[in-house]
Amino acid sequence: MAHSYEELSKMTVLQLREIAKGLEHEAVRAYSTMHKEKLLPALCVALGIEAHEHHHVVGINKTAIKQQIREMKARRDEILAKKSKDELKPVLRKIHDLKRELRKHTV
Repeated sequence: MAHSYEELSKMTVLQLREIAKGLEHEAVRAYSTMHKEKLLPALCVALGIEAHEHHHVVGINKTAIKQQIREMKARRDEILAKKSKDELKPVLRKIHDLKRELRKHTV
């Protein structure tokens, strides 16, 4: 049976140990004494699953926002080179706001 990281992370330690019992892999050799923090990554290695959740941005154009962030960072570097601190604060705020916008739309 194929498992995903999300499914495995919601299981109890006993359920994870039952899955590990049926596997012959070096990573889960001592599964009976492992805690969930150690057992979950070991199962991911044994099953060939990526051991992290993937997040996706929904509802906005991620590429356009990342391009704006890159432009603002270039502007920030120019301002720092000129040592003009008065112009710096709005640029840093804009970078911060764009990053927060991306995080807000991450699912």
